[in-house]
Amino acid sequence: MIKAVLWDMDGTLVDSEGIAVDALALAMTEAGCTPPPDLMRRVVGRSADEIYRYVTREHGLRADPLEWERRKHFHYFRAAEALRGFDDAVKTWRRLEAGGIGQAVVSNSDRTIVDVNLRAAGLVRPGLVTVARNDVRQGKPHPEGYLRAAYLLGVEPHQCLVVEDSVSGAAAGRAAGMETVFVPHSHSRAPDGVRMLASMAALEDAIFARA
Repeated sequence: MIKAVLWDMDGTLVDSEGIAVDALALAMTEAGCTPPPDLMRRVVGRSADEIYRYVTREHGLRADPLEWERRKHFHYFRAAEALRGFDDAVKTWRRLEAGGIGQAVVSNSDRTIVDVNLRAAGLVRPGLVTVARNDVRQGKPHPEGYLRAAYLLGVEPHQCLVVEDSVSGAAAGRAAGMETVFVPHSHSRAPDGVRMLASMAALEDAIFARA
């Protein structure tokens, strides 16, 4: 029985990954670093602290973490007007909500990004359960975020289904003991043990058949 659906945010509910990577590239350039052509592949699904370590180690970044985050956020929020929810994912969210299925958002982004993105997607409401990177000791691929969301919803891990778009997020869902699926618009190939959805409507059908 599935009692709750736990959603990743960036690239799953909200079309934000391109904006985030562009902001990262601009911040790198300002800091005297050269963004690699495959920057998106290298950073999608990784937490801010992991990305900071990557840019420091591989590209010689010398900015301290706070200054680095300020640079990234400046460029991200300048482009925030372009943020949009994925229509099919948002429609599925609303149908599951209307059907009484518990839902939460678990993200490797920090709290300010989570709030801005979900507002852009029109999903902010009183009582919404969200777990940002600030809320846990370890981000994805560690399962802590998904386990915390299940706890806050009052359900057991095996009663949850995780919806993801990245390999690190899928690893987190699987490590939490939760069934995990990939959205149809994911840029990543679904890893072993993770089903790529043919459509978001297929997810709705599967959930309501097991609710």
